[in-house]
Amino acid sequence: MTEERPPLRAVIADDQALVRTGFKMILAADGIEVAAEAADGAEAVAAVRRTRPDVVLMDIRMPVMDGIEATRRILGGDGSSETRVIILTTYDLDQYVYAALTAGASGFLLKDVTPEHLVSALRLVQSGDALLAPTITRRLIERFAQHDEPQTVTPHRDLSGLTPRELEVLRLLATGLSNAELASRLFLSPTTVKSHVGRILSKLDLRDRVQAVVFAYETGLIAPGGGAQGLADH
Repeated sequence: MTEERPPLRAVIADDQALVRTGFKMILAADGIEVAAEAADGAEAVAAVRRTRPDVVLMDIRMPVMDGIEATRRILGGDGSSETRVIILTTYDLDQYVYAALTAGASGFLLKDVTPEHLVSALRLVQSGDALLAPTITRRLIERFAQHDEPQTVTPHRDLSGLTPRELEVLRLLATGLSNAELASRLFLSPTTVKSHVGRILSKLDLRDRVQAVVFAYETGLIAPGGGAQGLADH
């Protein structure tokens, strides 16, 4: 007999009470517990430290402390946080979303998301997957990464620890290929590809595929505007 998993727990951070109430009703209807609500980033950080939720729905533009800084504080420090952050935004190519992804967020949702998509997104991120398709992440990064100051890569997150095959997988992953497409391109089984991706994330101390795409651009493994030649967006 399998042990029943505890219910997913979430924190909703948005400065609009109506938005928080609407999301809370949607989540509660699907058995997701809303552990706390926050009207600004500082409240969100405090709520996460107090309740230790699985996922935070984080608005970007809030008073006192914005969602980007709140995300950094929640996911920063000693790196022991198991909480995942999903960014809420009005525009899917907002430069602030890019900043939030580099801060460690696992993806983003538009505020007009359907109830079904909202629920499935939280469950997907809780399971350890990234919310965004790499093609969408790549499109976002290509628009904004080249305008940001170069990032400094810390020694424990350079590329020297990867095998040639893992470098190849990371390069292709960053151009927008799914696991199935990676398997087809490299003549590998989907299980083998999944193992390669898992080892890459572990070696580079990355949370998910979204962070792997960001990392590939920041290290210069993929150049904005040049890494996806010959690839069509899905």
